[in-house]
Amino acid sequence: MRARAVPKIVLVALLVAGGAAHAQQDLGHKVLGTIGLDAGELQPTGLYAVDAVGAWRADELIDRNGRRVPVGLQSTAFENVFGISGNYELRALHTWVGAAVTMPVARVALSTDDPRASLDDWGFGDLYVEPIALGWRPGRHDLVASYAFYAPTGHLAPGGTGGVGNGHWTHEFAAGGTLYFDRARRWKLSALASYELNEPKIGIDLRRGDTVQIQGGAGVRLGRIVELGVAGYALWQVTDDTGSALPPVLAGARDVDYGVGPELDVTVPQLRTKLVARYTHDVYVRSRPSGSLFVIALDISAWSAH
Repeated sequence: MRARAVPKIVLVALLVAGGAAHAQQDLGHKVLGTIGLDAGELQPTGLYAVDAVGAWRADELIDRNGRRVPVGLQSTAFENVFGISGNYELRALHTWVGAAVTMPVARVALSTDDPRASLDDWGFGDLYVEPIALGWRPGRHDLVASYAFYAPTGHLAPGGTGGVGNGHWTHEFAAGGTLYFDRARRWKLSALASYELNEPKIGIDLRRGDTVQIQGGAGVRLGRIVELGVAGYALWQVTDDTGSALPPVLAGARDVDYGVGPELDVTVPQLRTKLVARYTHDVYVRSRPSGSLFVIALDISAWSAH
């Protein structure tokens, strides 16, 4: 093996496998492109079941300087995620409290011009638990805040640097809201910011840096059942990756990702169901794969107080 091939293989194994795993995790507000128009919206009192299907594809790996890494990359990820969430209004405190849990089943496939950096894995992904979420509704605004964590339950490929799971615990702190521009709540702007604090990987001396991300969207409700808008996201890695297993070629490299795309939501009141279709595409990327994500989600109101 030529010496120059080593950084390329390591770059693919860590960055691409990590990027694919990020497309697997949940239907909530953690994976880029998985929420949009409802990012900071407060749900009414009720019990909700959500099933989401997502397809992620990346054909380019971008380094820290914005240059394409010539590795002949073809990476895909498919997931089906089922989640349950609940929300309840404490009227005396003018506060909503809630919780959620989700679990994905996914397949990650990666091929490059070097078989040593290829991957094909499937199974259960990392369990996502949101033990506490809070919400308020002052006037035409919705405000939300939450704490959640990812448990490393997902399957990992040999070596612990890739697969369906991430191989480490992650704590997430989130806050956001929705601004409605009219009394009928037809026009809105919604956003949710979150900070992800990553613990060291299990079985390998490697710790991914912490990240800050914002997801949201702007849209309009057309009639009673259709909502149309634009979803977007931004991610910045704010601390370096660390550990003795981190190759020197990746030292100091921090992820950056901006993306945008259309969203269409259709509500069927008779079935107490909302269908969400969203496509987002990366428009600016550093130190990670560049790709696109298509999501279809079915949100069912299993029980409602109204």
